Amino acid sequence: MPELPEVETTRRGLEPHLLGRRIHGVILRRPDLRWPIPAEVERELPGQRIAAVRRRAKYLLVDTEASGSALLHLGMSGSLRVLPGDTPLRAHDHVDICLDNGRVLRFNDPRRFGCLLWQPAGQVHELLRELGPEPLSEAFDGDYLYRLSRGRSAPVKSFLMDQRTVVGVGNIYAAESLFQAGIGPRREAGEVSRQRYRRLADAVKAILGHAIARGGTTLRDFISPDGAPGYFEQELLVYGREGQACKRCGRPLRHASIGQRATVWCASCQR
Repeated sequence: MPELPEVETTRRGLEPHLLGRRIHGVILRRPDLRWPIPAEVERELPGQRIAAVRRRAKYLLVDTEASGSALLHLGMSGSLRVLPGDTPLRAHDHVDICLDNGRVLRFNDPRRFGCLLWQPAGQVHELLRELGPEPLSEAFDGDYLYRLSRGRSAPVKSFLMDQRTVVGVGNIYAAESLFQAGIGPRREAGEVSRQRYRRLADAVKAILGHAIARGGTTLRDFISPDGAPGYFEQELLVYGREGQACKRCGRPLRHASIGQRATVWCASCQR
C-alpha cells in the first residue's frame, strides 16, 4: 500500500496541474470502489474551481472554493494522473474528473481498495476525525510519544503504526525508523524512555523527509503521477531484508509478525 511519502509525492505531482482549474464534469465508470461513491461527487464538483490539493495522513483532498472536497485514497494499487482528455482508457480507469483545459484527473485502481468520497465544506469526514498529528509537524515529537505511551503494553512498532498516535507511518517507515533509533520493535511502548522516543521521532521525520525527496518507495504497484518510480527502495536497511546481513553490524536480520505485519529488525543494533 502506498505510504505517506508516496501519497505526498502524488500530491506534489498533481498540485501544479489542478490548482485554480475549474471542474467541468465527473465521469464515473463504476458506482463504487472500496465504498460506494457518494452522489455529491457528481452533483457538487462540476462548476467548482479547485482551491487546494491537500494531504491528511494517506488521504488526498481536492478542495473546491465553495462546495467541499473530494476525498481520495489510493488503496493498495491506485494511481492518479492528469492526462489529455482523449487519452485511451486502460483497464481499471474508474473515474475521470474533467478540467476546463481539456485534461482529466484519472483514477486507476485495479484492486478497488481505494476510495472517492465527499467532505462537505466546513466539515471533517468521519475517516479523518480520530487521526493523530502529522509526523512532519511540530505537534509530533519525542515528548509527545513519551506522554502518550505511558502504561501501554503494545509493541512499540504497533504503537507507532497506530493512526491515532501519528498518521502515515506505515510498515516500511516504522521498521526503518525503529532501526535508525536503535529500538527493538517488540519492546513494550510503555517501557521506552523519553530520550529514546526523542531519537525515534527524529528518525521518523528524517526518514519520511528523505523518502519524500527521493520520490517515495517503489513496492509492487506504486508510481508517481508522471509515471516515474520512487527511488527510496534501494536505501532500505531492514524492511524486506529478512535473513540478510545487517548493514551496520553484519549479523543476520531477524523477522517476525507484529500486529499481523511482517517485521524485520537487527537484534544486535536494536534493543
